[in-house]
Amino acid sequence: MSQAMLRQILDYSTRADPYPLYEELRKTPVFHDEDGPYVVSTYYEIQSLLHDPRISSDPRNLTLPSSDPLAQEDGDDSALPPVFLKLDPPDHDRLRRITNRPFGPPHSPHKVHDMRDELGGIVSGLIDGIVDAGSPERIDLVDQFSYPFPVTVICRLLGVPPEDEPRFHGWADTIAASLDPDPDADPAERPKAAADAQMELGMYLAGLIEERRKEPGEDMLSQLAAATDEPDGSMSALEAISTAALLLIAGHETTVNLITNGMLTLLRHPDVLQRLREDPQLSVPIVEELLRYEPPVQLLPRRSTIDDIEVAGVNIPKGATVSLILASGNRDPKRFENADRFDPDRGDIQHLGLGSGIHSCFGAPLARLEAQLALSELARRLENPRLLEDPPPYRLNAVLRGPRHLPIACDGIRP
Repeated sequence: MSQAMLRQILDYSTRADPYPLYEELRKTPVFHDEDGPYVVSTYYEIQSLLHDPRISSDPRNLTLPSSDPLAQEDGDDSALPPVFLKLDPPDHDRLRRITNRPFGPPHSPHKVHDMRDELGGIVSGLIDGIVDAGSPERIDLVDQFSYPFPVTVICRLLGVPPEDEPRFHGWADTIAASLDPDPDADPAERPKAAADAQMELGMYLAGLIEERRKEPGEDMLSQLAAATDEPDGSMSALEAISTAALLLIAGHETTVNLITNGMLTLLRHPDVLQRLREDPQLSVPIVEELLRYEPPVQLLPRRSTIDDIEVAGVNIPKGATVSLILASGNRDPKRFENADRFDPDRGDIQHLGLGSGIHSCFGAPLARLEAQLALSELARRLENPRLLEDPPPYRLNAVLRGPRHLPIACDGIRP
């Protein structure tokens, strides 16, 4: 085991199938080489650290070693204040609770459930759009479905006007591209482009939030901007902007991968695809198994220790950088029997696909519902779908791993 193994994980040539590398990595549950990060790759150890208050998510606590090959996989929201994803308690808890008021329990317990019909309508409209394009013999599932679906949903949820969605697409693409470890990219130009996009997005959201303060609606931006006398208080203007930017970008990036990885896996397992076509309710266990088998977030590269921690017999000292390989933990045979097999009938799928602990995925209920509706409807309406490229071309990013395009063909599209 060496730093070369970690660099292989980031190498684009392994993007289509990193799982043999993870299998090798698990032979050393806590790997550390010289002044590099402590890399944790086994299920129980990762789960324990996700719940350990001695692990910090705040990048301000990091002292990154120059030899950390995973450090390039994360970015800083330099143009905006820290988001709750990158904060520790109590600041994290306060901002997350405020954000959750319009989104889930206890204030809005039926929010996601009540969106089911609206989400179904968006799915149907996008599949109808494939028919209108008139090319079922070649469909790019990412561009024509997996990307526009969650983007449309998060824009409606927040209250971003439909006519502004193209502007948001450009900013989101630029910011997401800055996370890709592209050795051919200009090391100065990409961060500048990302910072400019963050600033433009922040200014745009500031304008929307100010409008909502004056004339509030039913959307999340209005509720984030609203004053309240509850114990956690209200967000400041900058906190509301930063949180809205997080929800816009994080609210679709992972779901795009979940849907695309899901359809790719189903096309590789036509027996399961047929079962889903006949029984849409099977989408619930299918999505849970997909979150284990092909998680949209593969690793959490930049955590830090605020105290000494012993993990699997290894002492991780205070101030160390820790990387958690979630996708490796999900394939750990000590936790899951036949871990490399896709099996939606698997019981007890306590996966790490949406994280765990205080930083578990904020939008998990919505992401699950989006994927369930998307995959069940694609299975029902696409006649004899098949892959045109396997493996398909992948995104550069090793953290947010998923196909950049998914070319498929079908014999027709059912009404």
